Amino acid sequence: MTLFERLASRQLIVVTGKGGVGKTVVTAALGSVLADLGRRVLLVEVDPRENLHQVFDAPPSGGEIVQVTPVRPETAGGGAAHGSLWLQNLQPKQVVEDLLRQHLHLELLTRRVIASPIFQHFMEGAPGLKELAVLSDAERVVRQKGKGRSSHAPFDLVVLDAPATGHGVSLLAAPHLVADVISHGPIGAQARELTTFVSDPERTAIVVVTLAEELPVLETLELREALDRLVGRTPELLVINALYPPFPATPIEVLPNDEFLIDLWRTRRQVNEREVAHLAEAWPGSRLLLRMLPADRGPRLLAGLRQQLLEQQEQTA
Repeated sequence: MTLFERLASRQLIVVTGKGGVGKTVVTAALGSVLADLGRRVLLVEVDPRENLHQVFDAPPSGGEIVQVTPVRPETAGGGAAHGSLWLQNLQPKQVVEDLLRQHLHLELLTRRVIASPIFQHFMEGAPGLKELAVLSDAERVVRQKGKGRSSHAPFDLVVLDAPATGHGVSLLAAPHLVADVISHGPIGAQARELTTFVSDPERTAIVVVTLAEELPVLETLELREALDRLVGRTPELLVINALYPPFPATPIEVLPNDEFLIDLWRTRRQVNEREVAHLAEAWPGSRLLLRMLPADRGPRLLAGLRQQLLEQQEQTA
């Protein structure tokens, strides 16, 4: 089994990492590869500033599920259909309200509770509640249970573009935190169920994205330690993104105005090589390296990163 085949067998993949490392486009490229392995994949973005749709040149989600690749017809001979790819932007506040609807059932009662100042203060201040709701929504998608906004589609796998590093750890640690605080009732039961879900490496995988630079690498190693300490998990994959191309061994003829850019290229590549070597020593497990591409966020960049992932399939067997 390749690494991608192993990831495709999971129900939830949480992609996290320091802000600005290209986490969203890596999420999109990974989801595209997994869909090609025959999975029906939902990419979920948890950010009020919608960005994921730009990678596919698709319309904003606005909370709805948007298909970004066509569902292919069944293979000849009646075989199973190929996978497909969809995306959704989730607003944590709305997801909490949807979770409340699941447990109260009565819409009139739900509206009164949501309108209550006490509930609003509780929702904003209760540690782990929004994160719990997001994970609950993802689990409901793959289990096809409840009547939430995302339960209408029988998805095999959710790839969650999680918040940046520290918040990503908080997301994964939330079920255990809530279960410790709320031991009874439907919320406590949901927290315990999600603790089991997140803790199971056969159902949930963690992918970390970083740059080969000093501060992102330091934060990435701290993230690994925090996941082990707070969640009892180690990431299944580290993606080292946006590597500068190797600097030529032979001299380059350049114009005087280009000397600064050449020096920058040489310096950044040296930093990349040093930090990749650092990670090779400090990070046991699977690592993938993605080259920097001369493309803005959009389908062209997505296609290039997706191709790089496919080129490394054999290396991850």
